[in-house]
Amino acid sequence: MLPACWRVIICLFITGGLFAQDKDTLVKVQNKAVTLKEVVVRNNLNVAAFIERIKNDTTFYKAFRNLKVLGYTSLNDISMFDKKEQVIASLHSRTKQLVNNGCRFTQVLEEQTTGDIYDKHHQFNYYTAGMYAGLFFAMDTICGETNIVGNAAFSTEGKSGLAKHKEQLKMLFFNPGKKIPGIPFIGGKVALFDDDVAMRYDFTIDMNEFKGEMCYVFTCIPRADLSAGEKDKIVVNNMTTWFNINTWEIVARNYDLSYDAGVYDFNVRMEVEMTHFGNYLVPKVLRYNGDWKVVMKSREKCVFTATLFDFKQSE
Repeated sequence: MLPACWRVIICLFITGGLFAQDKDTLVKVQNKAVTLKEVVVRNNLNVAAFIERIKNDTTFYKAFRNLKVLGYTSLNDISMFDKKEQVIASLHSRTKQLVNNGCRFTQVLEEQTTGDIYDKHHQFNYYTAGMYAGLFFAMDTICGETNIVGNAAFSTEGKSGLAKHKEQLKMLFFNPGKKIPGIPFIGGKVALFDDDVAMRYDFTIDMNEFKGEMCYVFTCIPRADLSAGEKDKIVVNNMTTWFNINTWEIVARNYDLSYDAGVYDFNVRMEVEMTHFGNYLVPKVLRYNGDWKVVMKSREKCVFTATLFDFKQSE
């Protein structure tokens, strides 16, 4: 017979009383089921206000707008792949954005290319590479831009072709969780916070450290019990965002998106990390791995990484 003290200890161990596990708490916020980790519950987070912050966040977009008024050096690594996962074109370069008197221009310091990454006019031959250039390069002098976000809203009105597609991608990239007009079969399916879409997802709020910064971590993934028909409506496989608990700025964000509409399909994963230059929040690293296919265009498989550093204000 075990001593009484040991019987108590074993009983506590079996029932969880000795090594208590953190308990998740499920709450309803604006008709959405949100799982709160124990550390969040103890921190008395205002969940409704937190969800509103996510829906209306502009710090992520602001960070990229800041690139329009700052100088910086960028290491650029772009690789295009064929169906056999062989590299068919690539670009590896080091560039420097110069800013002066409200104007900016990209200087190429080093560059190595392979395959047909450029066409005969030295324009990018691939749509994905062109999108990369639109984010980080200003090959012609551009003046009069600001980093002001204000009430700026993305719109496809009056746009067509490449300009329209760029605007749609900006909506998906900078305003995740909101409807995207003009994309057949998908526009409303990414509106994660609309009731008819939110019912397909599990939302979780946790607290954790991200590279030295304590953060709230908001995760959105599809529910495990979805029917086959409901699974076909999923576009966002995972969206995880880290928010600094003091400033509410976005520290990092990961996306995993995929959809097959027949006339087009895509499977894309992105990771973005932020840093500070003085009072400016700016992107530090952007990683992309994905492929897409639309009618009348060849499938594009691309992996790219942008690493930004040596930020400077206007000279």
